[in-house]
Amino acid sequence: MSLNLAVMLREAALAKPDKPAVILDQFKLDYKTLEALSNQVAGSLRAAGVKRGERVGLMLPNVPQFMVAYYGILKAGAVVVPMNVLLKAPEVAFYVGDSEAKILITWDDFAAEALKGAAQAGGVTTFVVMKPGDENVPEGARNFAELMQGSPVFDMEATDPDDTAVILYTSGTTGKPKGAELTHFNLYMCCNIGRGLVEVKGDDVALAVLPLFHSFGQSNVMNTAVLNGLTITLVPRFDADKVLEVIQRDRVTLFFGVPTMYFALLHHPETDKYDTSSLRLGLSGGAAMPGEVMKAFEEKFGMTILEGYGLSETSPTATFNRSKEERRYLSIGKPVWGVEVKIFDEDDREMPHGKDSVGEIVIRGHNVMKGYFKKPKETAEAFKGGWFHSGDMGYIDAEGFIYIVDRKKELIIRGGFNVYPREIEEVLFSHPAVAAAAVIGVPDERLGEEVKAVVQLKPGQEASSDELIDYTKERVAAYKYPRTVEFVDALPMGPTGKILKKELKAQREAAAKA
Repeated sequence: MSLNLAVMLREAALAKPDKPAVILDQFKLDYKTLEALSNQVAGSLRAAGVKRGERVGLMLPNVPQFMVAYYGILKAGAVVVPMNVLLKAPEVAFYVGDSEAKILITWDDFAAEALKGAAQAGGVTTFVVMKPGDENVPEGARNFAELMQGSPVFDMEATDPDDTAVILYTSGTTGKPKGAELTHFNLYMCCNIGRGLVEVKGDDVALAVLPLFHSFGQSNVMNTAVLNGLTITLVPRFDADKVLEVIQRDRVTLFFGVPTMYFALLHHPETDKYDTSSLRLGLSGGAAMPGEVMKAFEEKFGMTILEGYGLSETSPTATFNRSKEERRYLSIGKPVWGVEVKIFDEDDREMPHGKDSVGEIVIRGHNVMKGYFKKPKETAEAFKGGWFHSGDMGYIDAEGFIYIVDRKKELIIRGGFNVYPREIEEVLFSHPAVAAAAVIGVPDERLGEEVKAVVQLKPGQEASSDELIDYTKERVAAYKYPRTVEFVDALPMGPTGKILKKELKAQREAAAKA
């Protein structure tokens, strides 16, 4: 048996060849053209020596070339390694080095950091997608157009269902990213289940403002839309005016976003200037949406919002609120078809249902990754007892609805992006004036959480907030660096010398309420 995720594109092109597959402002690609262009990339990659199972880095924003390259890589039998376009050179070097990618495809606006990172990793050929009218390929790079010189006909590699299709990088509390290996079967099932969770109509238009390099945008928007032969309209960066303009222009029916996006649209002062009557359904994830925001948005826009939950390691969908009638506010819903979710205590024993039975959310099913790339120890730890341990704390009520109450991992979710404190702390620790640092999330009305650093300086050393913010900003992606720095004489420590972040957060929250 063989299964390649890119079969979805081939079948859509056969069924709806002339239907617009992807729109970016005035630019449109129909399904037959998207199929042909991805075949050209696949053939060129094979001609360049890329073999089945080898990794190709993909560092592109929401542009049509993302889809062309993504499905081309899969058709060649290779593995896509999606990368955040905001990564700095040291982060790029880690991603391509850890995944052992020999090819990196990036966008010209981000080429400088990508090329520096690729050079640090060594042995990486970088292809740059040039903006229209710009032919000045950066020194040391090759033009992505070279990969589109192959034949529009390509015999797709017959990969096995359990072959890795995508490696999505995610971090634990160690701060070192780990590559979650998602198979062709994992990702296909996520799309297939998706169309059973909500009513999909043939003329639906899906708006993709969520980054396609992120699991939510990639699986729930791009892949699900292609499986159903829908039109995707791209917005490369979230801007409320632009999103409203595109909804009106392309008659968008399906909107996918994180709560901060809904909040921004709800409170935009000129929403009434746009015709948003085409909107039918919104899907939300990445963080919990306040019930009042959901109610107000639905009333203002005349649509239904449904929330789900998942992780990079679960392709991502694990649970979902299936309908407006069935859903529960603040709940992440119930497990999707074929997926089991339980609550375990610290000894990995199942806990009974009920609000007082808070434990770790564990997951088992077709959606769960096959492991972390070349990290058997971390994989074994994540799969204790055969269940994937999410690191999220929650409970299941008597009706089977699941609620998240806290995160076991000290993860900060800033506007839907994951920020891992340890990674930022390690950067702060490298500053010569810093003795100790703790990075925590603080409540933020717009973003859900904002990044804050609490810092203890070395005796006799000086540093300003702006200095430490700029120091961190130069070394990590823009969504990660702390926006505020607070200096303290000493950080609260436990008996083993571990910083008590829970106590630290509680103190700040109490001070904010005072």
